[in-house]
Amino acid sequence: MPVINSIADNATAIAELRRDLHMHPEIMFETHRTSALVAEKLRDFGCDEVVTGLGRTGVVGVIRGRETGSGRVIGMRADLDALPIVEETGLEHASKTPGAMHACGHDGHTSMLLAAAEYLCATRNFDGTAVVIFQPAEEGGGGGREMVEDGLMERFGIQEVYGMHNMPGLPVGSFATREGSIMAASDDFTIHVRGKGGHGALPHLCVDTTLIASHIIIALQSVVSRNTDPMQCAVVSVTNISTDSTATNVIAENVEMSGTARSHDPEVKKMLEKRIVEIAKTTAAAFGAEATVDYRHGYPATVNTPDQTRFAVDVASEISGAANVEPNFPAGMGSEDFSFMLNERPGTMIFIGNGDSAAWHHPKFDFNDDAIPYGASYWSRLIERSMPAGG
Repeated sequence: MPVINSIADNATAIAELRRDLHMHPEIMFETHRTSALVAEKLRDFGCDEVVTGLGRTGVVGVIRGRETGSGRVIGMRADLDALPIVEETGLEHASKTPGAMHACGHDGHTSMLLAAAEYLCATRNFDGTAVVIFQPAEEGGGGGREMVEDGLMERFGIQEVYGMHNMPGLPVGSFATREGSIMAASDDFTIHVRGKGGHGALPHLCVDTTLIASHIIIALQSVVSRNTDPMQCAVVSVTNISTDSTATNVIAENVEMSGTARSHDPEVKKMLEKRIVEIAKTTAAAFGAEATVDYRHGYPATVNTPDQTRFAVDVASEISGAANVEPNFPAGMGSEDFSFMLNERPGTMIFIGNGDSAAWHHPKFDFNDDAIPYGASYWSRLIERSMPAGG
C-alpha cells in the first residue's frame, strides 16, 4: 500500500497549514499560537481527548480505535518550535516574525502528524489507542524532558513511542533509520582561565591567559585523536572564546571559552567530561594560571530499540518501497531531545527525505511540502499495522 489516497487528496490543505506555521514561527516554550492551533485542529478532527500545557506548552491528543481490546497504546511525537534565525528564503510564506524562522522543519513535522491525526480520527481502523504528541522547545530547551517529567508516559499509558525528522539530501519519498544510537549525546562546557594581566610590552610580568587558552584548545583536540577508541566516535569543539582585554596592548587577566562535546557511547561520554576537565586544569596550572570548568550534560544519545526499528522500516517500505528505505543509515553527531522519550519507552526515530534543500539551521532552509503525504501515511499505517483491528 503506497501513500494513502485520502491523505494525498488533502495534500494541498496540509501544505497550506504548514506554510501558515512557517510564517508564524515561535521559539522554545513560547509556542502559544502554534500550540493553540494544534489543539484546535485536534478538537475539530474529533480526538477523544486533547490536553494542553503538558511540558509547559506541549499538546497531546488521544485517538481511540474502533476497538480497544488490545490495550495497546502507541505514541507519535512531533516538535513545534522554531529557531532564532533571520530567514533568507525570499518565499511568499517566509517568516513574519523578526529574528525567528522554522529552519529545521518542525513546521513540516507538526503538519504531517496533524494530517495523520485527522485520518486516524476519521477512520479509527485500529484496535488500541494512538497518542499524538506535539512538543515545544526541542531546539535546546529540553521540551521532551519537560513532557516526560510532567508524566507524559504514565498519564496516557504510552507503551511505545516513535519520532520522525526530515533529512536534507535524502530524496523525497524515502526514509532512513538504524538500530541503536542514531543521534549523539550533546554536552556543553565553559572553561574560565584566570592568570595575571598586564602590559603587552611586559609579558614576563604577566601570566598570559590568551596563550594558555590557545594551548588548552589545541590540547583538547587530543581527546578525540588519542583518548577515544578509534572504533568509537566523538566530537570536542571549542566554539567561542573571549577575554577581558579590549586593547591591543593589554594582556588579559581572564579568558573564557566554551564549546560542545558529542558522543554515542555512555563510557565515551564519561571520558570526554573527565579529560576536558583534566586538560583545562592541568594545562592552566603548568603555565601558572588557574582554570575552572562548568560541564553541563545536555541531551542523551537517541537510541532506537531493535524491534521497533525493524517494524518502522517495514512500515516505511510499505509506503515508499523497500528500495527507498535505508535500514542502516549512518549515525550522526547531531542531537535530539526525543532521546528523553526513548529513555522511557521503546521506539525509534526515523528520517524522511527533504530532497535537495538547504541544511538544517540554515537561513535558506524550507521544509519540502512534497514529503508531507509520505510522512502522514507512515504515521497512519504505523498505527493501523501495530494495532490491527479485528486481529
